Amino acid sequence: MPIQLVSGAPTLVVRRSAFERAALTREAIDRALLLTDEEFRVERGLIAIGPIYEDDGLVALVRAFEDAGLTYFDDFFEMSGNWPEWLSLLSMAREA
Repeated sequence: MPIQLVSGAPTLVVRRSAFERAALTREAIDRALLLTDEEFRVERGLIAIGPIYEDDGLVALVRAFEDAGLTYFDDFFEMSGNWPEWLSLLSMAREA
């Protein structure tokens, strides 16, 4: 099932396999960003983290992903949230 992305703030979209390979945990991200269940969504091969309203939180999360060995664009990607509220964007992983 596709994950709906929210406008107005960035969301990090991550390949689930890359997230698990890097031994990242939801708990660590929750502690850093104080996320709700709706702000950390998993569907099949995709994880959506956000919307992230704090610029510092987004920068720290990208840095943590890169420090864990993830590659921007190949393993994770920032969806800016810069689209009108009347537009609904859905995201899902393509099976490799």
